[in-house]
Amino acid sequence: MLDIRFIRENQAAVEIGMKNRSVDVDVAGLLALDDQRRSLVTQAEGLKAEKNARSKQIGEVMKAGGDADAVKIKVREMGDSIVTLDEQVRTLETSIREQLLYIPNLPSEQTPVGSSEEDNPVVRSWGEPKSADFELQPHWDLGQQLGLFDLERGAKLSGSGFPLFTGAGARLERALIQFMLNLHTEEHGYVEVAPPFFCNEATMTGTGQLPKFTEDMYAMPVDGLYAIPTAEVPVTNMYANEILDQALPILHVAYTPCFRREAGAAGKDTRGLQRLHQFDKVEMVKFTRPEDSVAEHEKLTANAEAVLQALNLPYRVIELCTGDIGFSASRCYDIELWAPALKKWLEVSSCSNFGDYQARRANIRYRNEEGKVAFVHTLNGSGVALPRLVIALLENGQQADGSIVLPEALAPYMQDNIVLTS
Repeated sequence: MLDIRFIRENQAAVEIGMKNRSVDVDVAGLLALDDQRRSLVTQAEGLKAEKNARSKQIGEVMKAGGDADAVKIKVREMGDSIVTLDEQVRTLETSIREQLLYIPNLPSEQTPVGSSEEDNPVVRSWGEPKSADFELQPHWDLGQQLGLFDLERGAKLSGSGFPLFTGAGARLERALIQFMLNLHTEEHGYVEVAPPFFCNEATMTGTGQLPKFTEDMYAMPVDGLYAIPTAEVPVTNMYANEILDQALPILHVAYTPCFRREAGAAGKDTRGLQRLHQFDKVEMVKFTRPEDSVAEHEKLTANAEAVLQALNLPYRVIELCTGDIGFSASRCYDIELWAPALKKWLEVSSCSNFGDYQARRANIRYRNEEGKVAFVHTLNGSGVALPRLVIALLENGQQADGSIVLPEALAPYMQDNIVLTS
């Protein structure tokens, strides 16, 4: 959440930032509301000071044997006015906060200006895209032939977008999760957590999913809970309404299933495992000092890339432009894997720096070297999402005889069986 004082002091920059995001925000209208609030606060504070002075006057008049009835009436009237003013202030504060919750983060100065994903520059690439002297099959055919997943039975159970992994496919899911958790904890210094998969409204609001993206959430209104769309939600909000006294940065990694209705994505890339309502993901989350977040963002992205390098999968890193960056992010890198049968790049990780945007919403602070309390910066990134990782492994690992050869790095997690056959 942006600070209203920051918006007031940087109105032009905020308006430009929102314009670059292609978002319509009535900044002037919001500041007009805040002007009203500030005026009412000033009036209330003035009346409170005058009321205190007159209250003292009552005692002095009565001590001198005088008639204090007129002063008492005046004090009572002033008290009623103060109650009215305070109520008006609270109403305006609620309205201002509600509007602030719908305003996205300000893009970083380093974020390239653009209107859509077409304007996202490629930062770097790694590995060589697969070439073959036989016709490459798409992952949905490979998975069916090898008995790795059963999309029809998954749909029978829950509807489309809910895959059922079977046999070696289920083992591969488990192996990838364990492989990534081990990599991030043993080599990158993250501390693993196993968070709840359902969170309340305040938690969803803290990281920016609510209130704007309510339609994309799976909700359980009877319990006041939502199925998490990413581990970012519970892991970031672990420290909501806390002041962190331990050394920063704090690094956490978590595996969770993720649940997304994706109401606006119906019919888009839905075949096979490309776009699902439920999928597994390993997520990295960082809490840093403001002055360290830029460097930590680069490290976070490198940690996600390390997964793909260990699996010897070709990928590229793109930087999201202002028109494509996520609601809460100030800067973001997407990592995309090459799917040779689909002949396209598939996003498997978004690595974002949120600045103090989420910390302000969730009230996550730290005590700096001078003993002053300030908001931390939060960062997170997929490390990585499994469905499209599985797509890349199947399509890049397929052989002419229809078998799949998995990377050697997965051998310890697949009981040394890295050749999948029917």
